[in-house]
Amino acid sequence: MLLRSATPPLPPGPRGPATLTTLRLIERPYETLRGWRARYGEVFTVRTLVFGTGVYVADLDEIKGMFTGDQSTLRAGEANAPLGPILGDRSVLLLDGPEHLRQRRLLLPPFGGSAVRTFREVIREVAAAEIDRWRVGETFRMRERMRGLTFEVIVRAVFGVTEPARVERLRAALVSVIDSQFVLLVPGALRRELGGHGPWGAFQRRRRAADELLYEEIDRRREAPDLEERTDVLSLLMRARDEDGERMSDAELRDELMTMLLAGHETTATSLAFAFDHLIREPQVVSRLRDEAEGEDDSYLDAVVTETLRIRPVIDAPERTLTEPREVSGWTLPAGIRVYPSIVLVHQREDLYPEPERFRPERFLDGPAESYSWLPFGGGIRRCIGAALAQAEMAEVIRAVVSRVELEPVRPEPDPVVVRGITMVPRHGTEVRVARVLT
Repeated sequence: MLLRSATPPLPPGPRGPATLTTLRLIERPYETLRGWRARYGEVFTVRTLVFGTGVYVADLDEIKGMFTGDQSTLRAGEANAPLGPILGDRSVLLLDGPEHLRQRRLLLPPFGGSAVRTFREVIREVAAAEIDRWRVGETFRMRERMRGLTFEVIVRAVFGVTEPARVERLRAALVSVIDSQFVLLVPGALRRELGGHGPWGAFQRRRRAADELLYEEIDRRREAPDLEERTDVLSLLMRARDEDGERMSDAELRDELMTMLLAGHETTATSLAFAFDHLIREPQVVSRLRDEAEGEDDSYLDAVVTETLRIRPVIDAPERTLTEPREVSGWTLPAGIRVYPSIVLVHQREDLYPEPERFRPERFLDGPAESYSWLPFGGGIRRCIGAALAQAEMAEVIRAVVSRVELEPVRPEPDPVVVRGITMVPRHGTEVRVARVLT
């Protein structure tokens, strides 16, 4: 008689319906995660709608091991598969193994240091134009204004499109797809077009319209007489070749453009909204930024960016799917389980960051954080390729805003953090009022 070996138990975690657990994570992610860690420890199991059962990990050594270990047993691309309908099957976020490494090597050079220095001028121009439109007494949601700004930066610096009419056509089509993230929650059995009606049919219609414009830009760029001299990311990618001398296909270019838009537009805009949610309540920080704005030392400005990304990371858990059993903090996790290295819980550790809930940029003035204790862009070979561009964009926009206007909060309390789509965002979009124009 054959005996089946028992499946090892998973770490303890919150009980109750997956619906309730999901709602808690969506509506109060920080409080919920901190509460679970206090009750269950550094490793705990969570059951949610759509994603099913997964294990959260807050142990620093275990997270480092996941980011630096054998990635063939920790499939990030497989874990990101739900993003496929938006990003496409050839997105670097959805690939694993040699295919991922090949795509990553092609994508890295356009986001190097010299490229980011070139992009800074674009960021300054776009930020100045945005601030020019602000009027004293005007009230608005900072996240929406920042979404417009970061979209234009991506379209100009990455897509290489500067003509206003084309920028607006792309904005209308692409943002409608990005804003359709909720359709990722539609079960597979209900993903029917129904003649273009219903959520899934409407999404497919919007995606086709966006794809038509993306392929149009790719064709236009290929025929551009100055393709070899252009420095935008799309042009650089079209000229790049892999180790076998092969270029990216049009489908790959399309998927990477969509990936860069989702990863570099939405997230940076949200991070800027979080930054201003703190700055409008921290006048001493703004005062110091203004005092140092005329000098050449950006260390405090960079510290403000770093602290924003620590206290309010936009993505909590760059998940992995195990392809074989793995020991994690004394627990044997089975193959097939989703594992969530929790950025939020690492960034909220008091042993790493005293008073972790306080916004204190000065904590980063003495040097970078301990290895793998600051993780807004993930880590290892899956670390965000556009991290340097995102930080540069945040720094330039913050510099421009605090130098030219004085903002005040509309709401007395900081904006609560909620989950929308795949990101954490300020519930009300960080509502601000323009109190004074400085220049």
